[in-house]
This record gives sequence, C-alpha cells and structure tokens, in this order.
Amino acid sequence: MTGARRVLLGRFGAAHGLKGEVLVHTFTADPHDIAAYGPLTDAAGLASYAVKVVRVSDKGVVARVAGVADRTAAEKLRGVELWIDRDRLPAADEGEFYHADLIGLKAVSPTGDPVGEVVGVHNYGAGDLLEVRLSGQKRTELLPFADPFVGEVDIAAGRVVVVMPVADPEDDPADDPDASGSPTLT
Repeated sequence: MTGARRVLLGRFGAAHGLKGEVLVHTFTADPHDIAAYGPLTDAAGLASYAVKVVRVSDKGVVARVAGVADRTAAEKLRGVELWIDRDRLPAADEGEFYHADLIGLKAVSPTGDPVGEVVGVHNYGAGDLLEVRLSGQKRTELLPFADPFVGEVDIAAGRVVVVMPVADPEDDPADDPDASGSPTLT
C-alpha cells in the first residue's frame, strides 16, 4: 500500500455450506454495504477479494467470493480481515465520523493547549470512547465521545477539542472511613 489511510470493513469467518460461501463479520452500518465498495484487500493490501452478499443471517453476512468455489477454499479465508482505502468511502454525515478520521487528530483543551493525540476509538457497549495519548507520556486516557468531554471535532484542522475529566476528591471512597469498598444494597 502507498501509505493511504485504510479502514477495516469486515473479517471472514467460517465456511458456510459446500459451494464456497463464507460468513463475513461486517463492521459497516448496513451489513449489505460490505460489498458496496468494490474489491476489498487483506491487511497487507496484497490479496484482493470481490465479495457478493448472498444474504444476511443472525451470525453475519453469508457471501460468495470471486474465485472461491468450494468449502475447502472458503475455509482458507477464515480470519482474513477486509480493508479498503479511506478515500473510497463516502463522506460521513454531519456529526458522524469514521474512526480512521479521528485517529491521529491532535487533542487540545478549549483554550488551545496541547493535551495529546487520539490513538484509538473504542466502544465497549456503553458508547464510543476516544483513547488519547497524553502529551509527553506513554499513558493514555479514555474520554467519552460525547458532550461535555468532546466539544469540537475539526478534521480539516487535524484537531479535536477535549475536556479532560477531573476526579473529585470527595468521591474517593478511600477518604470515607465508613466505606467498605463494596456496594451496599438498601
């Protein structure tokens, strides 16, 4: 690859049936979109895969891959990640961002002071989190990707305005002599 930013759209799973169909775990908003952008490549950008959606199931997308005609060939695809160059994707809607567009942005405070750099975007089930590597440190912090922690995202300027959470010393259970350290049901 030429250094273009790339986006992970899916991953091949298990073979499905005997005629070369394969399960695809998609990371697209609409599972059908895994085939909408033309051929996808592996992580190294060396192998190309033309994917055609057969149907969407509870486990993912059942697809056919050009050149894959039997179960044995489909089984060899298991675990292969499916990537695309970012510039082949449509522009994001207002207020929406591709993870690839956020990673690498400089994180600054509301006054413009450097805070760090966005090194990851995660979602563990309760909403998106920005992982910010703090300036001059190896340590990272996770910030909810929501008001009031993320005030502005300016992709063109290469920055995101963040407000780092500050721990309230009054909330520290170690300061409470009556706290046992475990939750209490009443």
